[in-house]
Amino acid sequence: MTLAGRTRLKMWLVLLTVFVLGCVTGVALTGLYRSRASTGSESRERAMHERFEKMRTELSLTDQQTTAVRTILDETRNEYRALRTELRPRFEEPRMKARSRIRALLTPEQQQKFDAMVAQQDAQHEEEQKSKR
Repeated sequence: MTLAGRTRLKMWLVLLTVFVLGCVTGVALTGLYRSRASTGSESRERAMHERFEKMRTELSLTDQQTTAVRTILDETRNEYRALRTELRPRFEEPRMKARSRIRALLTPEQQQKFDAMVAQQDAQHEEEQKSKR
């Protein structure tokens, strides 16, 4: 094989290696992202279940008591959700007012960047809220 042929082969091998490493990195990061995104609600549910089981075991609850306690905890969880839903709009007003005041201080170019930042924060917040439900 000539020198030019070997050089060309080395270039293709380097490109192939970079491509394969990029694919492997992409797959690994996607897996990591998905596992982190799903652990929030799963870990909360697991923690609640573990606390309930600890209470059931340490208090030696009967089957009837276990059912009643589980019902009480479910009702309480639903009350908290309703309360969060009721209060969320009250938190929106001051946040929107602050954003408006900040936006008024900025140049048009800064406003565009600020709007993009706010949109990203809102999307991230929405994802976090979905995982809590």
